[in-house]
Amino acid sequence: MTIDRRFFLAATTATGAWTTTEAVAAPAAPTSVPISGLGVDAFHLGVRTNSPDDQTEALQRAIERTAGARLPLVLSPGVYRARGLTLPAGARLIGVPGATRIVATDNVPLITARGADYVALTGITFDGTGKTLPENSGLVQLAAGRGVLIRDCEFVGSGANGVMLEAIEGEFANNTISNAGEAAIFSLDARNLTIARNTIRTAGNNGILVWRSQVGDDGTRVIDNHIEEIGARSGGSGQNGNAINVFRAGNVIVQGNRIRKAAFSAVRGNAASNLSILGNTCSALGEVAIYAEFGFEGAVIANNVVDGAALGIAVTNFNQGGRLAVVQGNVIRNITARRPAGTDPNDGYGIGIGVEADSAVTGNVIENASVAGISVGWGQYLRDVTVTGNVVRGAGVGIAVSVTPGAGSAVIADNLIAAAKTGAIVGMDQHKAMTGDLTREGATRYAQLAISGNRVR
Repeated sequence: MTIDRRFFLAATTATGAWTTTEAVAAPAAPTSVPISGLGVDAFHLGVRTNSPDDQTEALQRAIERTAGARLPLVLSPGVYRARGLTLPAGARLIGVPGATRIVATDNVPLITARGADYVALTGITFDGTGKTLPENSGLVQLAAGRGVLIRDCEFVGSGANGVMLEAIEGEFANNTISNAGEAAIFSLDARNLTIARNTIRTAGNNGILVWRSQVGDDGTRVIDNHIEEIGARSGGSGQNGNAINVFRAGNVIVQGNRIRKAAFSAVRGNAASNLSILGNTCSALGEVAIYAEFGFEGAVIANNVVDGAALGIAVTNFNQGGRLAVVQGNVIRNITARRPAGTDPNDGYGIGIGVEADSAVTGNVIENASVAGISVGWGQYLRDVTVTGNVVRGAGVGIAVSVTPGAGSAVIADNLIAAAKTGAIVGMDQHKAMTGDLTREGATRYAQLAISGNRVR
C-alpha cells in the first residue's frame, strides 16, 4: 500500500487519535510495539529488528515511502544490518539513543544523500565495525543539502571519516564519534553549519575538519565539543593530528571546546581569515596548541586555556600573508621544548605566544614557557606588534623580540615579567640572542622598538 499523507490525516480525523503506525495497512505486530506519536514504525513496513539477514532492501523501501509522505521512520531498539542506504529529500530516521543500531555489512558508507534537503537522523548508532571504506568517504556522508539535522547519534568504528558533510547547511549536534580511522567529522564547503556539543573519542588523523575547496566565506560554528585522543596516523608536519582544523574557511567561530591529547594542535587555522578562537580549554598537545598560519587576514584568539604544548599560541607566516590578530586574555602554562616527529627542526618551540605582524598581544598570563614567554617577530618578519599588560612567569626569556636587520616595529610596555632565567626582554635573531636584557641596557639603539613601563622581578 502506498503511504499518503492525506490518508494519515483522514485516519487521524476519523479516529480522533494521532498514532501513525495504526494508519498503515500492515499485519499486526505482537512482537514489536510501535512507537506512537513520532512516526511510522519500520516493522510495519517489513523491516525486521535483530534479524541475521541484511535489511538494506526493506529499509530502503521504508525510507522512500515515509520520506515521500513527509513522515518520520521510527526504528525500534535493536540491530539492523545494512549497507549503502540512500536518503531522499525529507527523509527522517528516528531511533532510541544507545539502543537502535545500524551495522555495516559491506565496505561502503552506511548512509549517503546528495541534493536532499530537510533530512534528519536522530537517536541512531551507526556501526562501521572497522570495515575499510573508499578514500575520502565517511560512514555517513551527505552532500548539497539544506536544513539537515543530525542529533543524538553515535558513529562507531568507521574505516575512514566518521561523518562526511559536503556543502551542508544545518546542525550536527549532541553526537558521539569514536574510533574513526581518519577524521571524526569532515565538513567541506559548508553553508553556515553548526557543529555543537559533540563528543569525539579517538580518531586516526583529525577531530573536526572545516575545509573549503577554495578560500571563501564559510560561517561554520564549532562550539562546546569535547575532543580527545587525536592521532596523526598518516604522519606529516601538521595536516594531521589536530583536534580542530580550519582550512581556507572564512568567518568560522571555534568556541568553548574542551580538547585533550592531540598529536599536533588543539585548533589550527590555515589560510582561514576572520577566524575567532574563543574560550577553549586545551591540554596535552604535541605541537602548537592554537595556530593561525599561512595566508590568513584576521584572527581573534581570546580567553583560551592552554596547559601543556610545544608552543601555546602562534600567529605566523607573515612571509605568506599571515597577518592581523588579537591575542588577549589567554592563560598558557607548561610549554616545553619538545615537538612531534615530522615538524621542521627550525620551527620554534618552548614559546608561550609567538606573533609576527599587525597584532596586539594583551592581558595574557603565561607560566613555565621553557624558551620564551612571548616571541615578537621571527627574523625579518616583524611588523607593527604591541605587547602590553601581560604577565610572564618562569620563562627562559620573558619577551623575545626580533632585532634582525629589516625587522619592523614593536611596542613592549607595561608587562610584568617574573623569574625570567636569561633576561626579561631580549633582542633575538631567530634562535640567537643578540642583546642582553633590554630592560637594563635600554633599547635606544633600536629605533623600531619602544620598550617602557615594564615591571621586572
